[in-house]
Amino acid sequence: MTKQNSLIGFLFIGFGVYFLLRHLNIPELIPFYSWSSLLVIIGIALLLHSYVAKDYSNLFTGALVTGLGVHFTLQAHTSFWIDHWAVYLWIIGISFLLYYSKTKRGLIPAIVCITIGLFAVFTPGNPAWSLWVQRIVNVLERFWPVVLIAYGMYVIRKK
Repeated sequence: MTKQNSLIGFLFIGFGVYFLLRHLNIPELIPFYSWSSLLVIIGIALLLHSYVAKDYSNLFTGALVTGLGVHFTLQAHTSFWIDHWAVYLWIIGISFLLYYSKTKRGLIPAIVCITIGLFAVFTPGNPAWSLWVQRIVNVLERFWPVVLIAYGMYVIRKK
């Protein structure tokens, strides 16, 4: 497999394993047959492709998609995972940190996102400024497919 085709190969392997496990109907895995698991598969394929091809342009996207998939999976299947808008900032910040580790770009957004996320979670009470942030997050949660479409159009026009 060439490095250019590695993304398609990793996607086929990931989806193949997903559907094989679903076909085998293993009782312990039934809760994980969901769209959030598919996000994890897509994200991991993007990450693996970035490292194998040594093309780190998809590293941020892979980390972001994997992080969102893991967040939604843990939120649905565990009681200890927090349901707070700041988790999205942590995911974005960690994605920027991973991207920074290979490209040396994105450190400031990473620090800002993680710091604001930590501050928002550990601030006692509900400060007034968090209300408008909560409204923005509610709109994004409701219309996230539109955000995906807009980002896809941006990526297409960028090249």
